[in-house]
Amino acid sequence: MTAQNIVKPSADSLAAAAGRAARRGLPPVHLWNPPYCGEIDIRIARDGSWHYLGTPIGRAPLVRLFASILKREGDRFFLVTPVEKVGIRVDDVPFVAVDVDVAGRGAAQALRFTTSVGDEVTAGADRPIRVHRGAAAGEPAPYVLVRPGLDARIDRKTFYRLVDLGEHSDHAGGRWFGVRSQGVFFPIILSAELPEESRA
Repeated sequence: MTAQNIVKPSADSLAAAAGRAARRGLPPVHLWNPPYCGEIDIRIARDGSWHYLGTPIGRAPLVRLFASILKREGDRFFLVTPVEKVGIRVDDVPFVAVDVDVAGRGAAQALRFTTSVGDEVTAGADRPIRVHRGAAAGEPAPYVLVRPGLDARIDRKTFYRLVDLGEHSDHAGGRWFGVRSQGVFFPIILSAELPEESRA
């Protein structure tokens, strides 16, 4: 990030524009295509915290305002208003799912996630859960789609709750352990990769 690309005054203008747009719910960022105005030194860390000029943004309402005007284009993330678009850095994904509520049972079960910025989303065909497993050994990285192009990483305690709700099912030609929400089965791990006593 070069000095000439830093758009320092835009933090205030973005917050003001987000505040005006948020009066009627989430702004329609998918309809906005303003000119690119450069980069702003805002970073979303893997834990979901927002930083401006290297300092954590401690005001939750301001973070929620910025989150409301977040947009993804390809592999890049931007804060957009009707008149400007600035690039920001995102270490992993922009949101963290910090809780899940379970309604119903069996095929009628619905998993409703809450993010650290207050979004609520029910997993289903249009809001899938996915689990990324890298080549290196380690814990799986679970995500749920919150808005178009914008995922939330499911935090550890919430993922453990999902595992408690898990079941084995045939999926994509194999036997998988996963969870259901709104009639959709979301695979977590191949049943054969679990300890034998866990495959029932």
